[in-house]
Amino acid sequence: MEMYIGIVGSLFIIIVGIFWGGGALGLYLDMPSVFITVGGSIFALISSFPLSVTKALPVYFKASTRKQNYDYADLIRTLSTFADAARKEGLLSLEDKLNEVEDPFLKKGIQPAIDGLDEEVLRSTLEKDMEKMNDRHALGRDVFDQFANLAPAFGMIGTLVGLIVMLANMEDTSAIGAGMSTALITTLYGAILANGIFIPVNKKLETVHNQEVLMREMMLEGILSLVHGENVRLLKDKLISFLPKDMRAQFDEEKFD
Repeated sequence: MEMYIGIVGSLFIIIVGIFWGGGALGLYLDMPSVFITVGGSIFALISSFPLSVTKALPVYFKASTRKQNYDYADLIRTLSTFADAARKEGLLSLEDKLNEVEDPFLKKGIQPAIDGLDEEVLRSTLEKDMEKMNDRHALGRDVFDQFANLAPAFGMIGTLVGLIVMLANMEDTSAIGAGMSTALITTLYGAILANGIFIPVNKKLETVHNQEVLMREMMLEGILSLVHGENVRLLKDKLISFLPKDMRAQFDEEKFD
């Protein structure tokens, strides 16, 4: 939702600025400029990545707009409950509790722990899973980063095209106006696309990625603590230490006990 608000809000500010400055919206609508800036950027993007990656562009964009609810308190509470049960009844007692686990990464880690998988193998398996997630997320960010670079570049190409048209028809005053219009508007379109859409989407994907990485790092540490049979208090302290200082204050004793 925040992404939509930001994109629509930035476009609204630009439109208001146009009218406030005494301009007309029609002056800023130029199809050759759209064709050069948008079309050129898309085809250059296709040549930059495999087609399967380019086709996934709507999926990456949707990921940046989806509200993420990473409930760190609930994770700490869940792992604390599991740690208490494991110390009292053994890891096998967690088998019945696995149905309560919805996160696939957490379930993927706890099940081998119950089965007695070697700690180093378990750690290596989960870390490899996290590496693959990092690669997937990085690819999505790279697509929008490249798009943010291409849009202004093709805006500049459109500017050069417009200037060539204008200079080649200096004796035709109507051609001068059309050429200058294309020259300036393509640069504007490229700047709006890059700064109003692609760069914000890229940064939002980075933020979401960092939140998920933090969640998985806490899960990994919690799973290994279960294997070690650590007490609940130590487990809570270790997991809370992963959080930024401004988030730790909310995790008081009352929250979990």
